[in-house]
Amino acid sequence: MAIIAIAVPWSELNTALSEARYALAAARTTTRSAPPVAGLSDLDGLALLLGGVPEAVREVYRRTALGPLLDGGRSGGMLLETLEVFLAHDCSWTRTAEALHIHVNTVHYRVERIETLTGRDLSRLDDRVDLSAALLCR
Repeated sequence: MAIIAIAVPWSELNTALSEARYALAAARTTTRSAPPVAGLSDLDGLALLLGGVPEAVREVYRRTALGPLLDGGRSGGMLLETLEVFLAHDCSWTRTAEALHIHVNTVHYRVERIETLTGRDLSRLDDRVDLSAALLCR
């Protein structure tokens, strides 16, 4: 890990220290899509933002949001994969079915099951963001 020193005015020292702590936490992240080196100006996505959240907090959030899917054994793994692909394809039933090589009705069934188990409605943006964030916390 490289250490970079930047001079800041005395009046901005608290802000600089806070930013440095956040950057250090982000550098230690296990989030898959976070870049290896980033500055605060690069903080432009959810994955990078989550990088500064302590790992224990990310784990609790992931467990809370995805718990029933994580505890579901083989079918839970299938539902997690479906959720990832569904969100990656902008909630398109057809493109998700094509990507998973399954029938579109199967996608509908799996998404309904995901919604039932998680208590989230994937037609709502807030719920999609919550589940996306939980997936990024893995």
